[in-house]
Amino acid sequence: MSKSDSKVTEGGLNVTLTIRLLMHGKEVGSIIGKKGETVKKMREESSARINISEGSCPERIVTITGPTDAIFKAFSMIAHKFEEDINASMTNSTVTSKPPVTLRLVVPASQCGSLIGKGGSKIKEIRETTGAQVQVAGDMLPNSTERAVTISGTPDAIIQCVKQICVVMLESPPKGATIPYRPKPASAPVIFAGGQVRADTILASAGNHSVLAHHQPAPAYTIQGQYAIPHPDLTKLHQLAMQHTPFTPLGQTTPGFPGLDASGQTNSHELTIPNDLIGCIIGRQGSKINEIRQMSGAQIKIANATEGSTERQVTITGSPANISLAQYLINAR
Repeated sequence: MSKSDSKVTEGGLNVTLTIRLLMHGKEVGSIIGKKGETVKKMREESSARINISEGSCPERIVTITGPTDAIFKAFSMIAHKFEEDINASMTNSTVTSKPPVTLRLVVPASQCGSLIGKGGSKIKEIRETTGAQVQVAGDMLPNSTERAVTISGTPDAIIQCVKQICVVMLESPPKGATIPYRPKPASAPVIFAGGQVRADTILASAGNHSVLAHHQPAPAYTIQGQYAIPHPDLTKLHQLAMQHTPFTPLGQTTPGFPGLDASGQTNSHELTIPNDLIGCIIGRQGSKINEIRQMSGAQIKIANATEGSTERQVTITGSPANISLAQYLINAR
């Protein structure tokens, strides 16, 4: 039993985990197989739940959920299937060097620091002990707070690598709200909870200023810790907050969030927060407040405690979208 194997079992890591993979359409087709036979076999043999996101997107999310041993079994089957595909593609090819199997994980950005380690020490250790190549993307995936982690190597190296990544992810759970990455169709409208649809890229390019109406009975929510986040709204707000140029063809306001403008206009907003709650907003050594600053793009200043007062003054500065997202994240904390 290798060191990482014993660590996984002895450390009580046989808990239920969810791992998300980002795949191209061709890879998804390979996993599904003819009439869904391949994925059915993977589900049965690994006992893991394997879900594939809907939609005719160039990219799809494959979610694997189950006890760690079931997840590793599913990963092993996927990695070996990809290796079979590589071998098959090489039979009539003149290429002599065999390309490695490559998988892309989607990991909350708040966990990537632990995965990289101080000065890159953790990721270096994972590379050296597993023989797999591991790359953490520098930028977050569009409209999300997640990053892609690319693993390549032999199927065995990949499985060992995934085991070590699971250990890190269980030891350092995600901090704050995670806005999951959702691959978008090349030209699809954005559906809002509450029924509005905003086709920003299409409308902007076509110069069409109308907002399409679309009835969606219930908002989609992600439960993160103790609170729910209405997905499309939060994603759009985060996207708005992160961009500093307005959608010029659409004018100053954004249909999904009337009155919010993404331009450089700077506003200021003040909140008062009870002293006994300020700690959970600041976090250890300021980790939570820094994360809220990063996610919202707003400047947040917390006044020093004044004698005799039970509250602290918090000033949020930025565009209306920055302020809205910062307020949302502070309230969520």
